[in-house]
Amino acid sequence: MKIKNIIYSTLLIAFFLQNGYSQKSKIAAANKKYDSYSYVDAIKTYERVAEKGYKDEKMFQKLGNAYYFNAELQKAAKWYTELFAMNTNQDPEYFYRYSQSLKSIGKYDKANEMLEQFNKKSGNDNRAKLFANNKNYLEEIKANSGHYTVTNAEINSEFSDYGSAILGNKLIFASSRPNESGSNKVFKQTNESFTDILASEIAADGKMAAPTLFGGKEINSKFHESSPVFSKDGKTVYFTRNNFLDGKKGKDATRTMLLKIYKAKLEGDSWGAVTELSFNSNNYNVAHPALSPDNKTLYFASDMPGTLGQSDIFKVAIKADGTFGTPVNLGNTINTEGRESFPFVSEDNKLFFASDGRPGLGGLDIFMSKIEENGGFKVVENIGTPINSSQDDFALIIDSENKGYFSSNRTGGKGFDDIYLFKQIICKQKLEGIITDIESSQMLSNVKVSLFNEKFELLKETISNDKGLYSFEVECGKNYYVRTELVDYVTKESTISIGTQDGVTNLAIAIEKAACKVIVGGDLAKCFGIKVIYFDLDKSLITDKAVFELEKILDVLKQNPKMKIDVRSHTDSRQSANYNQSLSERRAKATLAWLVKNGIEANRLTGKGYGESQLLNNCSDNVKCTEEEHQINRRSEFIVVAIE
Repeated sequence: MKIKNIIYSTLLIAFFLQNGYSQKSKIAAANKKYDSYSYVDAIKTYERVAEKGYKDEKMFQKLGNAYYFNAELQKAAKWYTELFAMNTNQDPEYFYRYSQSLKSIGKYDKANEMLEQFNKKSGNDNRAKLFANNKNYLEEIKANSGHYTVTNAEINSEFSDYGSAILGNKLIFASSRPNESGSNKVFKQTNESFTDILASEIAADGKMAAPTLFGGKEINSKFHESSPVFSKDGKTVYFTRNNFLDGKKGKDATRTMLLKIYKAKLEGDSWGAVTELSFNSNNYNVAHPALSPDNKTLYFASDMPGTLGQSDIFKVAIKADGTFGTPVNLGNTINTEGRESFPFVSEDNKLFFASDGRPGLGGLDIFMSKIEENGGFKVVENIGTPINSSQDDFALIIDSENKGYFSSNRTGGKGFDDIYLFKQIICKQKLEGIITDIESSQMLSNVKVSLFNEKFELLKETISNDKGLYSFEVECGKNYYVRTELVDYVTKESTISIGTQDGVTNLAIAIEKAACKVIVGGDLAKCFGIKVIYFDLDKSLITDKAVFELEKILDVLKQNPKMKIDVRSHTDSRQSANYNQSLSERRAKATLAWLVKNGIEANRLTGKGYGESQLLNNCSDNVKCTEEEHQINRRSEFIVVAIE
């Protein structure tokens, strides 16, 4: 066990000192008619077919989405209910849409259940924060990961090295390597020497010199010293030490030496005038100081009265005369029932700290929260890998160029705790693509394109240009939802994962018309994505699945009583040509018979089987083709021959 887990245990007090804490429009209904063609309202057809009792997962998705995007949530709830009754294994966004729709009809308990499932699938989301509780924290961590490179710092030893600060061109840190302060005493909890504060000069090329004792014996005693922080002018240092000053040990009622924060002044070339801070106590720990960018506030860790957990982060005002105000607990936005420690405030006013009380990867993880102007804190985020690991990660410091140091006892290090150098990965990514009509492949301009993050929060909007192109600047390694909206077209959402290196991620989007344009010679099957009317193998009996597809054609014919169609059945080249011709003719006749049986006049229908005579590719006899290539040739067509 390392010598950083201290404030939470009076038996490991000195230990705490040394090592830090080692974690997403509408479906525009077109009701237009022209002399040479008419529009078939696909959504209404789906709905009428569904009302007859036919069930199809994608149909229910389209119906629910159509009403959801048109803000008709009660109708959306009806079809999403059918969808989930058929299959609960849906993409995350369907759980969220279903929950919102259920609220519109007062079913809050069921809506809450869907929100819980949404959080399980998509990670914590602000719209469902009452149910989130970080249940999918790993997804959130993953989204925050991969932004830095990490390397072991050169100055690490086989002992504990941790808790760094920068002073000029020097790295100042704590180490338990022996005899730096001239003391041979060993800390029994770790069987290592008590920690001292050391300094290593950093050369222009990043090389680090062999460390030397920092501040001499004025700073370093025969007990623990660690976690220094320096004022902007470099003339004041705050650091942690066991309760020891002027050769005298201070102990609590159990005769334990707790931790205190001390400060020292630079006098000429030497550090001296070591004094303890006024809010220290012999009865609780105060440790790991950090300064605000303006040096007017000191942050620290403590288990003083008012602490919410094992150790909390506090702040205290530094007055103009150098005295201190009353310490203030940062509250439960930051602190938990666990351990929070090793605060650091960056130049852009972000609080970084270590905690084992929040969902993380294991041990102590490093978290970040932006400090607001009023002193409050924004949502706390786990900064992810590779800085956080399954072990203890703590004591992060970062500069304005997003590079810095942190400490960890992860595997692969040189000693018990090591200091690691991290640098931000500079990665630029653009998300772009062409938006086309799914049937004609025509490029579509003036499409509204919206970009959402993983939590369905709107980030950006744009309009596709005259060539159908849209583009967004995006973050590397992130996942996004892209929504496309255009009058007379079905609103569509697509998901995309952005690459982790510089470049362009392409997402081409093909969208379908909400109302299908039908002309003489057009194929009704294309309106509904009917590729083939399914029959039992080598038979011409109408199956339930075939009836579902035929119901759509039946509905169109009933809605357009003067429309006439020609039914064409095709096969692939497998089996003999004579067999395929006979089979396709029987299937075409069966299709015609079904339509007549269900109310369509026979004089509106013609039909023929074409067997393998009209292949759409080169998959003829004796040509080796994939199942997908053969499937292209197995098709049913419903060709409009007249619209009066």
